[in-house]
Amino acid sequence: MTPLQPVSRCALNNAELALCQRVYDRITSARPLVSDAEREDLASMIIRSYQHGVMDEDALVRLLS
Repeated sequence: MTPLQPVSRCALNNAELALCQRVYDRITSARPLVSDAEREDLASMIIRSYQHGVMDEDALVRLLS
């Protein structure tokens, strides 16, 4: 089970950003995105999900793949 911990701040620190980048890289290596809009949408969904409490890397990949 993934622990859910809401993040109240808007800015991500370096470790959080690195985690989100790893999730993005894992998802796009399995499913290449063609357009800038698709890439931006995925990045936004990863960050939004993280900020809403899905803070586990594997859980984010499962959720957004």
